[in-house]
Amino acid sequence: MDVRNCKQCGRLFNYISGLPICPACKEELEKKFVQVKEYIREHGKAGIQQIADDNEVDVKLIKQWIREERLIFSKDSPVMIECENCGAPIRSGRFCPQCVGKMTNNLSKGIKHAPEPSISKDTRDKDRMRFLDRQ
Repeated sequence: MDVRNCKQCGRLFNYISGLPICPACKEELEKKFVQVKEYIREHGKAGIQQIADDNEVDVKLIKQWIREERLIFSKDSPVMIECENCGAPIRSGRFCPQCVGKMTNNLSKGIKHAPEPSISKDTRDKDRMRFLDRQ
């Protein structure tokens, strides 16, 4: 059992996975997320600082939700974050479409050029009968 202190309130809780915060704080965080999501629906042209101020949420948390693709903004929204690879402005996720394409291409090339595992084919033992030792 992994018992930890909550990073937000300091209470002890049984940590399973994810953020190191207790279930009560996770529930409160989820309520904030729903509040921010509704605010964005009503105020589509609001900037990230205005969203954070009006909902009493940290800008860093809003950017985390955008990177996790929990929040996605329309094309006319001024909210943008930077691609983690090249720094280009993006609306959601971690990487811009160009960097995703490059990474996908590099990964597929790496998979094609990977050496295949060698399987030794010992034909000598192929058709032989085996016995188990019983003691």
